[in-house]
Amino acid sequence: MANLNNWNSGLLDCCDSCSTCCYGFFCCPCMACSVSGSFGEHRCLPLCDMCGPSITAACALPLCVPPATLALRVAIRHRYGIQGTVCKDICTSCFCVWCSWCQMHRELKYRKKDTVNMQPHSS
Repeated sequence: MANLNNWNSGLLDCCDSCSTCCYGFFCCPCMACSVSGSFGEHRCLPLCDMCGPSITAACALPLCVPPATLALRVAIRHRYGIQGTVCKDICTSCFCVWCSWCQMHRELKYRKKDTVNMQPHSS
């Protein structure tokens, strides 16, 4: 079994990146769409979570887990070998949705910076 990493920052490590959390606090949908786009998914994917509950509630179908948040969180974990479980991802996506988006944003920034630093320098 491969060694699994931890998230680069904790779920509630907002003080580590005030710009990320301020961005998330003042414009949550914008940050969520930015994270989705940075990961290579459609930028409007998080809007399904924001519009989805109202649509399903109108049809009398309760929706507790935001599907786009959960799917993206699991995909980030798998791509970067971050330890965790789907059960933890469901809990995080349900009860700490904006903290989850902030954590994913910080992770992608870290991974992008790490990838740039690992590129060979050409002479």
